Amino acid sequence: MLLRTFGWSFALTVVGLIAALIYGGPSALLITAILVVLEVSLSFDNAVVNARVLERMSAFWQKLFLTVGMVIAVFGMRLVFPLLIVGATAQISPWKAWQLALERGDQHDPGSYSYLLHDAHPLIAAFGGVFLLMIFLDFLIDQDKELHWLRIERGIARAALLRFASILIALLVVGVFALVYDRHTGEVLGAGAVGLATYVLVSQAANRFEQGVEDDGTGTVMLATGKAAFWLFMYLQVLDASFSFDGVIGAFAITTDPITIALGLGIGALYVRSLTVMLVRQGTLSELVFLEHGAHWAIGALAFLLLISVEHEVPEVVTGLIGVGFILAALVSSLRHNRRHAEENSGDAAQIDA
Repeated sequence: MLLRTFGWSFALTVVGLIAALIYGGPSALLITAILVVLEVSLSFDNAVVNARVLERMSAFWQKLFLTVGMVIAVFGMRLVFPLLIVGATAQISPWKAWQLALERGDQHDPGSYSYLLHDAHPLIAAFGGVFLLMIFLDFLIDQDKELHWLRIERGIARAALLRFASILIALLVVGVFALVYDRHTGEVLGAGAVGLATYVLVSQAANRFEQGVEDDGTGTVMLATGKAAFWLFMYLQVLDASFSFDGVIGAFAITTDPITIALGLGIGALYVRSLTVMLVRQGTLSELVFLEHGAHWAIGALAFLLLISVEHEVPEVVTGLIGVGFILAALVSSLRHNRRHAEENSGDAAQIDA
């Protein structure tokens, strides 16, 4: 099972590391390996949330997620997207941005690629922060959840009776950050609004089309295909994009070379995708019932860290440790929950036998 799920990731890791060695020598090889670890550590919660969406899609769309989606994730988000952002904010062509990237200028050197990308960070952080915040809020106020991990989840779910409560809260959060960060008010309001609109558009389209395929009238849950699967697929791509922002920005603290960054983060993204598939195939989310909860709390933390990073630098190690902390806590809670239920079932069985 391990080789079947991670086989391509292992193989492409070897290819990618060899390419890094040929491209930039031992130093590029080491930096690429560090970036792989960075991407995986920052994106485990991404894999958990992806798995919950992916298990609702047909086998065809799951394969598409691993092929076409992988190309989008590696080349689109880790290589092309930063070029487009730099080009748009600096009003230069993507080709000029690419040329600047290859010059490997310092982040503190005005006009360098790294400097321009850092200058665009408020827009990126506001968009990604609001998009991830909406994911967290919608999960938190979901009235259909049967289990609640933390007591606050139950209280918030009961209190949030308004249909658009998550949107109202997100708007309030954006407004507060826009007021506090008076130097970046325009970026926070503009990019935050785009992030909110993108989430509402993609998630609502996916939900609308998915409603028609959830049940075939016999009580059997059907896997999404066609338009429903397409919008779920698009939702996953935007979700991956939002998660990749902190990794892409953080990578520039290690190196400004776009090829090395694409190799390192791309290999890391391969493992995140493979981990997503493993969670789906093994039914891990059904067995570890609070894992999804922990992942969403990690998403909520990441959302606020991104918004904070609009004006204050947040070390990647902080982001990674918070995410891992929530996941580990949820894992422990899930194991305790399973053990407690196993003991209760064995006790009931003993009473029946008696």
